[in-house]
Amino acid sequence: MLRVLMLAVVLLVLDGPAQAVERVRVGVLKLSSSAPVFVGVEKGFFQEQGVDPELVFFQAAAPIATAVAAGQIDVGATGLTAALYNIVLGGERIWIVADKGREWPGYPLTAIVVHKDVWDAGVRGVRDLKGRRIGVTQLGSTFHYQIGNALEKDGLSLNDVKIAPLQALTAALEALRGKHVDAILIPQPFPGIAEAQGFGKVLAWAGDVFPWQCCVVFYGKKLAAERERALAFMKGYVEASRYYHDAVLRQKDGRIQPGANHDEVIAITAKYTGAAPDVIRVGFPYQDRNERPLTEDIEKQMTWWVRHGFMKAAIPLREIVDTSFVEAAIKAVGE
Repeated sequence: MLRVLMLAVVLLVLDGPAQAVERVRVGVLKLSSSAPVFVGVEKGFFQEQGVDPELVFFQAAAPIATAVAAGQIDVGATGLTAALYNIVLGGERIWIVADKGREWPGYPLTAIVVHKDVWDAGVRGVRDLKGRRIGVTQLGSTFHYQIGNALEKDGLSLNDVKIAPLQALTAALEALRGKHVDAILIPQPFPGIAEAQGFGKVLAWAGDVFPWQCCVVFYGKKLAAERERALAFMKGYVEASRYYHDAVLRQKDGRIQPGANHDEVIAITAKYTGAAPDVIRVGFPYQDRNERPLTEDIEKQMTWWVRHGFMKAAIPLREIVDTSFVEAAIKAVGE
């Protein structure tokens, strides 16, 4: 009887951590920019912190913000859109809590891809897109913001082109293939696919044209209020991001120097995105090793959306950004 009781105690102890694991629903896109989340799941960084992420895949960024606001998912890990800002402006509580990717010089994320016929006709820069039909996923999307700022930087405006909302990334790729648009803005791995299949040419990488904080992690009000669970997720995310950064983002003399786990991160990203490893190998987007977001850039974005009529007013940063989770996670896992 004593041995039976001792065995029961041992089983209870062993079963304890499994019971303590918290399910967190995370909205993501099947893109290279989601690689740190994929790495966190595959390498067990979230599980080590007592979190079991359930990845929920979407076709565009704006619906992720809507799903977070509705409580259908706990975490959004995607682009910053006018829809997200307007949801908060409308009274919902969503908090931007960490970096998830930047359009940054030297790190390919989103490309302006033109049809091969357009390329052959001599289009070689943003200014040459004047009068052209450009596909984005949705009005108010990260791609809308990116092309608007790229045009303005080159002396043009959104009025100088025709913006075509195509709803989904795959639809944008097919619209370019079918010559329904002259150009699209689309993130990795799709630019690599367009070039590999011969119907598209990368005109420019967006980060080389206009750098900005394009992607973030944001929490819904339920998760943000559950401090312990929210912090556990963030600790796993910071660990995963460091693993990702050291594997694929380190540079020396302006060139990427593959880390020890470079091929592994490529394989993990290929598995979750469905793209070939050679397409993934084209490059990964930059993000802060510790996941600290560019808070001041978020303010600039809201100002631009207000100026273009997509927001009625900017939101005070304290009402939409909360970096306390990432700072607490960095402190917990060590700088």
